[in-house]
Amino acid sequence: QVQLVESGGGLVQAGGSLRLSCAASGSIFSINAMGWYRQAPGNQRELVATITSASSTNYADSVKGRFTISRDNAKKTVYLQMNSLKPEDTAVYYCNAEIITGRFRPLYDYWGQGTQVTVSS
Repeated sequence: QVQLVESGGGLVQAGGSLRLSCAASGSIFSINAMGWYRQAPGNQRELVATITSASSTNYADSVKGRFTISRDNAKKTVYLQMNSLKPEDTAVYYCNAEIITGRFRPLYDYWGQGTQVTVSS
């Protein structure tokens, strides 16, 4: 059983900052890429940022220069530092991780339950 638990969402004014965290727990052999996605009402879920096990990062154009993704492999945790927040960043943010649960088991995608981020103008 694998769980991803997010924290750190909330309400912030435009221009403010928030830091999201996502901790993986359970029967984990290894974690490959981890990432953050978001979904605003009426929209499809979209990629925000990803980070590989070697800490190579990728960002959506809309957040480049404002958001920073990082990870602590020992804590099995991924972070998203969000600065200069805009009202259009308002969405439910989901954590994602590619996890292998055993030595000869396949890799699966796991998702967190989501955390609401609301940016007021």
